[in-house]
Amino acid sequence: MSGPASGKTASSKPASGNQTSTGASAAEQALVKASVRSGWLLSTPALVLLALAAVGPLLIMLVYSFLTPGEYGNVEWGFSTDAWTGILFTRDVFDDTLRLEDAHLSILWRSVKLSLMTTAFTFAVGFPTAWFIATRPQRQRGLWLFLITIPFWTNLLIRTLAINEILRTEGLLNNILIGLGLITEPIQIIYTDTAVFIGMTYVYLPLMVLPLFAAIDRFDMRLLEAGYDLYATRLQVLRRIILPVVKPGIIAGSILVFVPALGAYVTPRILGGGKQMMIGNFIELQFGQGRNWPLGASLSVTLLVIVTAALLVYVRFANREVTRG
Repeated sequence: MSGPASGKTASSKPASGNQTSTGASAAEQALVKASVRSGWLLSTPALVLLALAAVGPLLIMLVYSFLTPGEYGNVEWGFSTDAWTGILFTRDVFDDTLRLEDAHLSILWRSVKLSLMTTAFTFAVGFPTAWFIATRPQRQRGLWLFLITIPFWTNLLIRTLAINEILRTEGLLNNILIGLGLITEPIQIIYTDTAVFIGMTYVYLPLMVLPLFAAIDRFDMRLLEAGYDLYATRLQVLRRIILPVVKPGIIAGSILVFVPALGAYVTPRILGGGKQMMIGNFIELQFGQGRNWPLGASLSVTLLVIVTAALLVYVRFANREVTRG
């Protein structure tokens, strides 16, 4: 009799333990849900502010892009897709046919071209600079990084005006070249694509150097020794060891340069004048003298789409690097 009774008693203990563990897990889940709920409640003011300050203006631009331009600016509340058509096409005043808008295409192409050129050149200059800083003794790196960040202490407008004083016809560069006897008359650099390219390269170079330095600083130099021990050339070490390891820094630096360069306004306005206009200047023109707010809004949304596409490419490459471990 005692045996079966003991067995029943013993078999009832695990059931009681399971009920206890189930109750504990349910309590933990309730605590997690309460923590998540309180987190959302605490972040509600920030989310509302973000929606009003960021998403709100974008929605306004999107709505304006489908409206009719007013006679003296602003918009008239009539649905129209002319603004989106006007990005790439223009209507003939006589037969109302569509033809490509060469001026708009030229501005879009110049914006993308100069942004890509700026990104490529800042990488070509920034990579050796970042490598030099990362290979200095630890106590010297802070000084070199301090020198790189000094331009950020000055307003963008002042930095661009300084480049203007160097490149203009009577500027420092032409005076030096004439004084050395290399040229007999000033070179016309200002108000050209070259001037805009030089100015944007100078302005955005630190944005390329800093991510590259962060990636190179984590680089294990023993990999170089291993490559040379396996009789790899300098070019092979650079292409197969260094660049793949620091690729996240290259991608981050390229995004940090390309995105602001694509929407640049101050530098093209001062160094390019009214001739070498980029998409940022063209958008401002539509909201100002052009008085075509729907076209300006559609161009703004187009610029946002291009930037978003660039960021998605960055996220894709970044996720691929994380997946590879």
